[in-house]
Amino acid sequence: METVRLTTAQAIVRWVIAQRTEIEGVNVPLFPGVFGIFGHGNVVSLAEALALVQDELPTWRGQNEQSMAFAAVAFAKAKRRRQIMIATSSVGPGSTNMVTAAAVAHANRLPLLLLSGDTFQHRIVDPVLQQIEDFGAPSTTVSDTFRAVTRFWDRITRPEQIVQTLPQALAVMLDPAECGPAYIGLPQDVAAEAYDFPLRFFDETLHYIRRPGPDARDVAAAAAVLATAEKPLLIAGGGVHYSGAVDELTAFAVARGIPVAETVAGKSTLLSDHPNFVGPIGVTGSTSANALAADADVVVAVGTRLQDFTTGSWSVFRNPRMQLVSINVGRFDAAKHHAISVVGDAQASLEVLDGALGDYRAPTEWLRRAREERDAWYGYLDSYVDQEFDVPTYAQVIRAVNDLVDDDDYHVAAAGGLPGEINMGWRSTSVGSIDIEYGFSCMGYEIPGAWGAKMALPDRDVICWVGDGSYLMMNSDIYSTVATGHKVIFIVCDNGGFAVINRLQINTGGEEFNNLFEHTKRVNKTRVDFVKHAESLGAIAEKVTGVEELREAFGRAKAADRSYVIVIDTHPYEWTEGGSWWEVGVPEVSGRDQVLAARAEWDAERKHQRVGIWVEP
Repeated sequence: METVRLTTAQAIVRWVIAQRTEIEGVNVPLFPGVFGIFGHGNVVSLAEALALVQDELPTWRGQNEQSMAFAAVAFAKAKRRRQIMIATSSVGPGSTNMVTAAAVAHANRLPLLLLSGDTFQHRIVDPVLQQIEDFGAPSTTVSDTFRAVTRFWDRITRPEQIVQTLPQALAVMLDPAECGPAYIGLPQDVAAEAYDFPLRFFDETLHYIRRPGPDARDVAAAAAVLATAEKPLLIAGGGVHYSGAVDELTAFAVARGIPVAETVAGKSTLLSDHPNFVGPIGVTGSTSANALAADADVVVAVGTRLQDFTTGSWSVFRNPRMQLVSINVGRFDAAKHHAISVVGDAQASLEVLDGALGDYRAPTEWLRRAREERDAWYGYLDSYVDQEFDVPTYAQVIRAVNDLVDDDDYHVAAAGGLPGEINMGWRSTSVGSIDIEYGFSCMGYEIPGAWGAKMALPDRDVICWVGDGSYLMMNSDIYSTVATGHKVIFIVCDNGGFAVINRLQINTGGEEFNNLFEHTKRVNKTRVDFVKHAESLGAIAEKVTGVEELREAFGRAKAADRSYVIVIDTHPYEWTEGGSWWEVGVPEVSGRDQVLAARAEWDAERKHQRVGIWVEP
């Protein structure tokens, strides 16, 4: 057997480069790059190996370990999980900074390879710089913090272990059902240790994502239920995009006359003017989709994990005879809430289910009602954005940009008020054009996420929607977009703090406290000059007043040769209405009458929650 002597770090890099995939018939690297910030846990061995292969595996330096891993997650989403970025950090805080990004990838079912430095296995020099010591478990390090937020976890204690570990880690990341982040801890001594690796381990290998088909018995059960439906509703989740099943779902809906609602992750499955599109569903959804969900007798959820924002904390489905059919490649998601489960790839499952339905078609009046409900929803949105306020609302800013974008522009948002407003108010102009990170609802994802998305989609304009709160939380990758030549248009909506959580505080009877800056404990009332800050990071920036100035600035941003930041003051108290109830813990005892009233409302709404098997005979 031929071998080659390499350090563990060198072998990992060589193996990574050998992994390939095919996108639209073109053979491309499965791992197209690395985001790295180096410290004493990875700079000596891993950086030494990476420095020699920059033409094959480029390394991009982020400004924060968390944000660079966010960029990797957004890259994977924009690529529909067909390519995977790597993020590497040092031993201590650099490593733990990536825990939040791992959680984002885990919640959103996205692939991410994390290579983190770790302490010495020989322990002679313990404690090393940045080491956390567990008094009762000497082998515990910060690497163990990743166990809860990764799909695959390993610490390499012998060089030869990577021969088994790397393929297993990759198998998890490529599995459509198990997909999520993989973590590999590299102790400093082991990363530098050499071993005679088999040459065959580094053979070029072409990978693909499997498309498992459903069990015929599951399909038959789902078809039997759907064939009796008088008021069916399709819910398109993010899995429809990952499966590449948009055409199949659309054809299925049209052929069967079924309205389609979208989750946040499934947004832009259908264009906004499609006859079967009824709007977004749930807490940040539309009155139209939620009205149909309330009456639906069969709901077919495709590629969604049915998060509480989708189901209105399981209160939107109010027909006591409603039956749930869940099509999902993941058994765990398909089996939730006593659904009739079809476990399989969305594209393959829809094709088989369509064949099993015979000549079934929903009553025409049901789809007619869906269109009427959607038209009424659009009418409300139009009238709302036409109102005059002292400063623009999120909805007005969103509509202004919506009117100006190119069809293939790609949008990134996360957490705060913007995701809900974009989900409700954005009228999709192209399929798969929006990344709203709401699986983990992670503030700070927006700016680095836009950087990663632009890397994945270099020929499309990427527009980042970010509030002042998230901007202050994580902004340094504006510099990364400028330094690396990945132009992003940033829309910074400044409403004076965490305004949407302030809304929740008010709506549940609480006193405004610690969310808007004016309600925080502070001495200096200075507002942040986001324009000066963005300019200091190398971007072009300007502040606009009102929607008309925003429109003009957006044209300049489109024409600019580098990242462009547009700052606009937005209303802290005006929001689009239409979403469903959401369960949060409203105090049962309080000295505030407003809280007690909110608790009474909570008690009343909770009666609508679907619990267990809830189907009347």
